[in-house]
Amino acid sequence: MSQEQTTYELIGGAEKLRELVNRFYDLMDLEENYQGIRLMHPADSTSSREKLFMFLSGWMGGPDLFVEQYGHPRLKARHLPFSIGISERDQWLQCMRQAMKDVGINGILFERLMQSFFTTADWMRNRVG
Repeated sequence: MSQEQTTYELIGGAEKLRELVNRFYDLMDLEENYQGIRLMHPADSTSSREKLFMFLSGWMGGPDLFVEQYGHPRLKARHLPFSIGISERDQWLQCMRQAMKDVGINGILFERLMQSFFTTADWMRNRVG
């Protein structure tokens, strides 16, 4: 009997995940369309990059790095200080969509990830509109 691969394994493990996270934050720095969400992050995105990498590792079925270092992610609580509406959700999703395409994540895996990212990003909204 073959064991089903995790999303983490399917995207290519830590190396590909690191590439994805770096491209995501690079796009935030480069593209005017993502300035709304970029301004929610510190000027130096090093810590944000590391935390997203660690979170996504566990979220995708890989090593649970974020939980090991910081405990339960409590995503909604950690994002409460930021005003997150439809515009911010959509900027985040579009930035991640572009980052995934840029690093070669596509096909069914891309679609599955975008669906999961949408569900999570939509749940993070804390204001109407």
